[in-house]
Amino acid sequence: MVSGAIAGALAVGLGAFGAHELKDVLAPDRLDVFQTGVHYLVIHAIVLFITGWFAHGRTEKMLLRAGLFILIGMVLFSGSLIVLAISNVRFLGAVAPFGGLSFITGWLLLGWGAWRATR
Repeated sequence: MVSGAIAGALAVGLGAFGAHELKDVLAPDRLDVFQTGVHYLVIHAIVLFITGWFAHGRTEKMLLRAGLFILIGMVLFSGSLIVLAISNVRFLGAVAPFGGLSFITGWLLLGWGAWRATR
């Protein structure tokens, strides 16, 4: 839950930074990449917080694994897009798909863990 809350605060700060400081600095296509990274960060910060809340007091380890994969996805997907947009270091675009796979894995583990925890 703490990681989700920190990520949420970071996403709001980055979103404001992008809207106020980067809109006149970055090319529109790079600003879109930045905003995509922030958008996915916001969504998954909420999911990570809820996953932590749901996992609290439960013994189902799959929920913890789901949170870990979601956190990894946030770093790899959102992080690589945000840094790519600001720095234009092109190889970072190759990192994003690994973050996407981590998100997908996290969502699947979350579903499996929730199913097992509520049986």
